[in-house]
Amino acid sequence: MNKKARPADNIYLLLAFGMMALLFYSTSMGYEDQNVQPFLHQWLEGEPLRGLLERVEFMYAGSEISIAANGYIGFLEFFIRKGAHFVAYFLLGLFWFLGLRNRVNQPWLTVLIALLLTAGYASFDELRQAFHPNRTALMEDVMLDTAGAIVGIATAFFTKPQGRRRKKVRFKS
Repeated sequence: MNKKARPADNIYLLLAFGMMALLFYSTSMGYEDQNVQPFLHQWLEGEPLRGLLERVEFMYAGSEISIAANGYIGFLEFFIRKGAHFVAYFLLGLFWFLGLRNRVNQPWLTVLIALLLTAGYASFDELRQAFHPNRTALMEDVMLDTAGAIVGIATAFFTKPQGRRRKKVRFKS
């Protein structure tokens, strides 16, 4: 079956490039420019769910992540930041897959190309952060980004596209 690219496919590719530009801009900033802790202090003054969250403790990139180690606000900010990683690369993987699915004849090859483009960009972005004085490059972030991409690509792969449906016109005789 020979597939033909549609105008929507070009939009998805533009969205993928736009997402990459947004990620590049975002990771070019220092931590201070992206610090959400003042907002969290204001919104979560009473520390809701502290009792429940105090039980959560794990290691990430060789550091303990817990309320005891990071404080309540720092602990929540960790999840916001890592959630942003996951969602951003979910969207990037999704957009790459949707933009390429009608340009590549084999579905498995479309999945592979979209995954390699997304994981490759995640690796490049983390490597670039290693040279920024106020950023840290983490292999764990590349793995988290790749997991987001896999979920985004799988979502697009297993979701049946809803094309335009033509209404049947019936004539009375």
